[in-house]
Amino acid sequence: MSSMKRKLHLIGAFAALATLALGVSCKGFFQNPVISSISIGPASPTIETGTTDNTVQMTVFGTNNDGSTNNNPSVSWSITPTTIATISSTGLVTSVSTGSATVTAAANQNPSITGTQTVTVTVGCIQSIQVTPTSAAPLTGNNTEDDLSAEALTCNGSFPVTDVATWTSNNTNLATVADGVVLEVSGITTGGSVIITATIGNVVSNAVTITVSP
Repeated sequence: MSSMKRKLHLIGAFAALATLALGVSCKGFFQNPVISSISIGPASPTIETGTTDNTVQMTVFGTNNDGSTNNNPSVSWSITPTTIATISSTGLVTSVSTGSATVTAAANQNPSITGTQTVTVTVGCIQSIQVTPTSAAPLTGNNTEDDLSAEALTCNGSFPVTDVATWTSNNTNLATVADGVVLEVSGITTGGSVIITATIGNVVSNAVTITVSP
């Protein structure tokens, strides 16, 4: 009876060793997920110069090679140019001057995996925005472009904001606008008029009406 017990004990020991060996040998088949892409939020944030509304906390989201996700992967932050804004090691962007800067997050697990996001810095304490000229030349077959500029009146004085304002045309079938440059749409067969405005935050400029003809 004791001999049978010894045999059962040996069989059990061998089975345990076999299970352990199988577990060790299988570890090579189950690798930890590796980060494959990074996205940065918030999308296209705008902050201001000065001491209020002058920062934005960037966030990062990662996707791994096995399809799983990581809501806060370990990354290193950088921004360029630093003359527009700076960024801390935790992703807090602080304004320096007006313009646009590119934020980059590089995965510490694999620094070749990066994500980018643009941050716009505009002037703070805006009271109004003035677009000039207030009467732009008509757009015709011979004149297909008008150049406008925008200036913000703030509690700290006036500042040019042509490059950081959001420009809008109310009829993009006739003319488009970007950074103050109004362009007649090529190939139009009927004319009309467009209304151009520049906006920063909740402040909208005066409206400039431009006549457009083929």
